[in-house]
Amino acid sequence: MAGQIPTQFIDDLLTRVDIVDVIDARVPLKKAGKNLSACCPFHNEKSPSFTVSPDKQFYHCFGCGAHGTAVGFLMEYDQMSFPEAIHELADLVGMTVPTSHTTSNSPAQQNLYDVLDKVSQYYVHQLQNNPNKSQFIAYLKQRGLSDQIIQHYDIGVAPDGWDNVLKTFGTSDLNRKQLDEAGLLSSNDNGRTYDRFRKRIMFPIRDRRGRVIGFGGRVLDDSTPKYLNSPETPIFHKGHELYGLYQAKKANRKLERIIIVEGYMDVIALAEKGITNAVATLGTATTPDHLRLLQRSTPEVVFCFDGDRAGREAAWRAAENALPLLGGNHQLKFMFLPDGEDPDTIVRSEGAEAFNQRVANAQNYSDFFFATLESRVDVTSMDGRARLIEMAKPYLRHIPVGVYRDMLEQQLADRAKTTTAILNKHIEKPVENKPKKFTSRAKHTGGFSAVRMAITIILQHPELHAAVGDVDKVASLDKPGIKILVQMLETLRQNPHLNTAALLERSRGGESEAHLQKLAQQTLPLEADALKHELIGIMQQLQHDAIEARLKILTDKPFSQLTQAERAEIRNIQS
Repeated sequence: MAGQIPTQFIDDLLTRVDIVDVIDARVPLKKAGKNLSACCPFHNEKSPSFTVSPDKQFYHCFGCGAHGTAVGFLMEYDQMSFPEAIHELADLVGMTVPTSHTTSNSPAQQNLYDVLDKVSQYYVHQLQNNPNKSQFIAYLKQRGLSDQIIQHYDIGVAPDGWDNVLKTFGTSDLNRKQLDEAGLLSSNDNGRTYDRFRKRIMFPIRDRRGRVIGFGGRVLDDSTPKYLNSPETPIFHKGHELYGLYQAKKANRKLERIIIVEGYMDVIALAEKGITNAVATLGTATTPDHLRLLQRSTPEVVFCFDGDRAGREAAWRAAENALPLLGGNHQLKFMFLPDGEDPDTIVRSEGAEAFNQRVANAQNYSDFFFATLESRVDVTSMDGRARLIEMAKPYLRHIPVGVYRDMLEQQLADRAKTTTAILNKHIEKPVENKPKKFTSRAKHTGGFSAVRMAITIILQHPELHAAVGDVDKVASLDKPGIKILVQMLETLRQNPHLNTAALLERSRGGESEAHLQKLAQQTLPLEADALKHELIGIMQQLQHDAIEARLKILTDKPFSQLTQAERAEIRNIQS
């Protein structure tokens, strides 16, 4: 995009788009009362917990928590960027997307994708045409890679030399700036700029849509670092991306299982042997974002680690990060290789069938979890078993309420030779993730709850803003949420046609985005007419609170210090 999409256009677009049409074209929906439902497209489930509200123009899954507007759905389901989602919806309803001419100082993201794609092609070309290509090709052949797999993963070469990419693609100041933003350049303390990747085998890293977003490079000799990744850029975030996921999805129409390995060569070596469901993290531990991404792609994830101490420590970090995501219809397993082996070496020595058998025999999450904790205590003694419970407690608190957590607690009680009744006395139960229901205004007398109730009513029934009078006095209140409430009412006063989806999209990227997304999911037990009276009552109470607060400020001042206007204000309030 050369410019920014005007807010007014997005508002108008979301009043014309029907989220039901958008989602039903991708995920068949069935009528369920006033809403529609389906099995969630973002996680595997047998019973539908994914609902779409035509009134709110909002979707929400009670299973995995996914939620959003039609824009958000396209960004999640079709892996579109925000501008791409807007263009898709505009095409759907026959609108043309205008753009303003204000641009940021950095190059547009699309330009970065273009730059990285061209450089990737350059690296591929170098593998076949560089004067020193023989040593690189010999290395790849020695690793057992065929021409077909080399081409499939677009493996290339960054030639020796300080500025090959810089000279080839940095022909202008703008081009050099784009190369730098794409993470392809480095500079030293003397201010010299040069290619980040030099004399390395190059592995392009693709996002879920197949676009090149960065690179990994491996040296052929003993130089350090052995592997070098692209730095964080506007389009590349290591904690959100997985090497090989695009290729795995392309090779498998339905991924029943994904194997997480530690390096590019592991992914490629497994693919060479026909195992096309492996991915790798990018020099980081497995993050919750990685796991959420994988859970939307497959029902089973198998972590593959070296069997040494470092491998088991990495596995435990992954297990810790997985705690909030446990349960449901997903399964996490752990597979440890013999010392000195990695997926690359073992699949070449044992073959694909034996490797797949190792995967099938991987350790369940619960077995790995308890085995790790038990290795730190003496479970043959009462003291050790008591210590086991104390060690497990902080981890169990992070696991969502449900069958899986209950079964883990039962297993802990069995291993500690106690009962779940005793165990439950000492383990804090997390709040169950269900939509909250608001009670009547009598139970929300002022404070944050009253403000939150008002925001929720306005958000879910924007047309009720017309029942609210002057909000100038309310704006002066020092209470959480007041700024959001006032801003929303002012927005609707200027744009009375906005619906819930449009209000939510206006908050995208702002501090209130997550808060408003949650309130859009809340269940309001009253009909619109009753909510109108509820809203009026809350606003009257807030105005009364504002007047009382102002009166206190004035009367706390010494009378001699009050201006004539302030004295008149006190008389008006008290009259």
